[in-house]
Amino acid sequence: MAGTTPLDKMFSEAERWRDEGILLREILLECPLNEEIKWAKPCYTHNGNNIAIIQRMKNGLALMFFKGAILSDPEDILEEPGPNSRSGKRIMFTEKSEIADNRARIKRLVNDAIKAEADGRQIPKQEKMELAKELIETLSDDPKLKSAFDALTPGRQRGYNLYFSAPKQSKTRFARIDKYRDKILSGKGFHDR
Repeated sequence: MAGTTPLDKMFSEAERWRDEGILLREILLECPLNEEIKWAKPCYTHNGNNIAIIQRMKNGLALMFFKGAILSDPEDILEEPGPNSRSGKRIMFTEKSEIADNRARIKRLVNDAIKAEADGRQIPKQEKMELAKELIETLSDDPKLKSAFDALTPGRQRGYNLYFSAPKQSKTRFARIDKYRDKILSGKGFHDR
């Protein structure tokens, strides 16, 4: 097909939520957004700032707003993707008609997200994180690891802390910390490769 871009192909050949994705893309491209591929997904930006991303999931198609937590949402259509989410919020769709019925709301949210970026609005900083006691103990016994952990971005620290504090047994928490020691020392986050 002449003139077909990788994004065109991504939408036309999608195995999941193909028609829903095509309609959602059409709506987003009616807004003052640039479309590009980031994290192997269609991402929508404005003046270089990430605004939204389309995520194909097993149970639906999501439009995730990177700073959804600060957007005006009087209809309460945005949901948190998980219990530990702080900034991103999404709308889930399972039918093309849901997207069509929410066209005006989607555009309003996009415009609000663009305005939030233009105004420099930020997600409120999280209060000081309470580290898992096993992590505190390990860091106090290992200055090199403490220095590396302190040098991580707050999001990476938070990701590790959530993972380390999840198990009920202390020995499992210590085992997790030990398993990820080298990754922390190399300055990588929990999800980094």
